[in-house]
Amino acid sequence: MTAKNRQMQSFDVMVLGAGIVGVSTALHLQRLGLSVALIDRKHPGEEASFGNAGIVQRNGFVPHAVPTQPLKLLGILFGRSSAVSLDIATVFRLLPWLRQFHAAGSARGVEAYSRAVAPFRAFAVEEHLDLAHATNAERFYRHGGWLHLYRSETAFQEGDFERQYARVFGVAYRELSAGDIGSLEPALSAQGLRGVHWPESCSVSNPGAVIDTFWRHFIYEGGGYFRADARKVKQESGGWQVEGELGTVFARQAVVALGAWSMDLLERLGESYPLAVKRGYHMHYRPLSGASLSRPVVDVENGFALTPTDNGIRLTTGVELAERDAPPNPAIIKLAKRRAEELIPLGRALQDQPWMGSRPCLPDSLPVVGPSVKFPGLWLNFGHGHDGFTLGPVTGRLLASMIAGKQPFLDPAGLSPLRFAT
Repeated sequence: MTAKNRQMQSFDVMVLGAGIVGVSTALHLQRLGLSVALIDRKHPGEEASFGNAGIVQRNGFVPHAVPTQPLKLLGILFGRSSAVSLDIATVFRLLPWLRQFHAAGSARGVEAYSRAVAPFRAFAVEEHLDLAHATNAERFYRHGGWLHLYRSETAFQEGDFERQYARVFGVAYRELSAGDIGSLEPALSAQGLRGVHWPESCSVSNPGAVIDTFWRHFIYEGGGYFRADARKVKQESGGWQVEGELGTVFARQAVVALGAWSMDLLERLGESYPLAVKRGYHMHYRPLSGASLSRPVVDVENGFALTPTDNGIRLTTGVELAERDAPPNPAIIKLAKRRAEELIPLGRALQDQPWMGSRPCLPDSLPVVGPSVKFPGLWLNFGHGHDGFTLGPVTGRLLASMIAGKQPFLDPAGLSPLRFAT
């Protein structure tokens, strides 16, 4: 390529990472009149944003907790849990993080989490549908809510902690008997189950296609997209610069929205956050005998979700604590499938291999959204954990308003990077 063809291109803002968080941020910045470059080494939406259960949660006021019951811990240690699996060496490395994570699950920690996340969940569905309407992605959205299943009365009663906060924040739900579950989802084997239907949430039939549609609208409206390793961005006089396949991209301001890869960049720059990775898998199946689902279904005790998608029923697994770049563990999807087929006959797999992705998680289960504590002109929007697909459009709008110097529509204090400053 000639030097002429590799001329520098300049923008107001470059967004590093093209998952749901990055693409949503780029769209909102564009709406505010800024010129925006979106940077990623892959096609938009091919990492964790691609492989989730496709749920936009209106509920969810209690963070995931560290299992403490002896039987659950034994099941995890002996590889019999489909909710949590682990690599022992990784767990030892993560012990300081796990202690913080466990502390955040205390009564005080849950109260702080619920108060911080509630305003964002209140806007989650609205923000998704706003972007969907603007980008012609509405065809992927469904409004039947989602269903939580409990195999034991004990688990159902423990779930009332979450329902208590739903009552506090005015979120509707309906408790279901086995018969109610069968009426709502006739394909499920509901005998002996209890359930909760969350009707105010919505879901999508293809998470990857949603992000691709958002991105195509961003390009159509004049946004720039560049293939480059966003982790290699450098601070230059007056802004930030990265070398891409087609030349140099420069912007006065930059947004780190790299999910599980965010610390690869930030640690190189000398800024640290306690980010850990929870891996997860999915596989698509063609259900037997015409069995189908109308909405996502979560087996709360076993940690997996079943989502009807454009490509069959997607089985999404629970949490694997392993190194981000370690080889996949095929036993995890096999165990989840065995448990899932106790609920619905999944039939044959529609992929040769399961998809694997990494969820970026901070110990208080909240993302970091706001200005860098060390670098003027650098902004952060990562660490969404299990809620990246749900909250990406909301935090994208929030951060875009901050960058543009507008009054934020929500108080950003609960997500501030300053909470980890030392």
